[in-house]
Amino acid sequence: MKKYVRLFTSESVTEGHPDKICDQISDAILDSIISRDPVGRVAVETLVTNGICMVAGEVTTGCYVEIPTICRDVIKEIGYTRAKYGFDYETVGVLVSLKEQSKDIARGVDKALEIKGGEVVKEDLEGLGAGDQGLMFGYACDETPELMPLPITLAHRLAKKLAEVRKTGELSYLRPDGKSQVTIEYDGDKPARVHTVLIAAQHSPDIDSKQMKNDIIERVILPILPEALVDEKIKYFVNPTGRFVIGGPQGDTGVTGRKIIVDTYGGYSRHGGGCFSGKDPTKVDRSGTYAARHVAKNIVAAGLAKRCEVQIAYAIGVARPLSVMVDTFGTGKIEDGRIVELIDENFDLRPGFIIKNLDLRRPLYRQVASYGHFGRPELDLPWEKTDKAETLKKSAAKK
Repeated sequence: MKKYVRLFTSESVTEGHPDKICDQISDAILDSIISRDPVGRVAVETLVTNGICMVAGEVTTGCYVEIPTICRDVIKEIGYTRAKYGFDYETVGVLVSLKEQSKDIARGVDKALEIKGGEVVKEDLEGLGAGDQGLMFGYACDETPELMPLPITLAHRLAKKLAEVRKTGELSYLRPDGKSQVTIEYDGDKPARVHTVLIAAQHSPDIDSKQMKNDIIERVILPILPEALVDEKIKYFVNPTGRFVIGGPQGDTGVTGRKIIVDTYGGYSRHGGGCFSGKDPTKVDRSGTYAARHVAKNIVAAGLAKRCEVQIAYAIGVARPLSVMVDTFGTGKIEDGRIVELIDENFDLRPGFIIKNLDLRRPLYRQVASYGHFGRPELDLPWEKTDKAETLKKSAAKK
């Protein structure tokens, strides 16, 4: 029987990509508010295009933050510091249109449906209802030390390296916008080799395309790829059109929340659909997804499965999840139904307790607004901890 090759591809983008500019601005605003008002409600969206940055949404807080300054600071830190880049932090027009959170939403968040009688304040963890309806997915697998799929892990590292050689001046002709894409060839469920690497890098108009390709292969790609997975058959594509001078918001409009697959697992796992950036942790699009990753990662770290996907579903204003689903894709050491029982015994997935247990009411969000929200060991993120793995292992052994 003929053996067919299994390929899987994931992409990432640099912090200078228009959509990622928006994610970072939205989360920088959230961080600024939550550092002053930990129970503030924030749901902000950002749009950037040629010469314009617009922030809109709903904010309920007793503090004041200077939003235009936050926008300009983020744009400057990313690297849009000169007009010839097509977008410049000093001259960009910043428009702000904000209103308070709907009282219809707030009443369900402040006081969950399960709470009967009496007033419940925002800090009452048991009484905090979900900030929206929806379904969230978390995933983990044993392909990498971070328990993330290899394609998205390498794609993020390449995008980050592309930004690094620009910022250090090692490749001074690079500009902030860029993308990476990695195709991995699998032997069964195990990565066998890197099949293809694609880099799209914004650059100055006077650089020779052949020199840039050689530079990026030698200084960006090869330092990142695992040597054991690289052979002479690997394919490299660097700016396949031959030119990428017009980029950033000058070349493409950016909007918050359009890179949700980049933010999560690179398409390797299902996604509930809601984005994360600009949302405070009462929004279960964010906190519920972080909790689902925490659960899935601990299940794999405990050795209960090699791959694990967790789905959690919520109703707006209701604290307890409507459903919890586990799929270990045939790799589980115990039945998936038993794993669901272990989750119920060891994780409190009510929004208030997710916020408390993962310590989410603090300014930690802008740092994950580029290069992924998961598999970031350098950031010591609470939802990345495997603090429940040993307990799960012991609980599983009892039955």
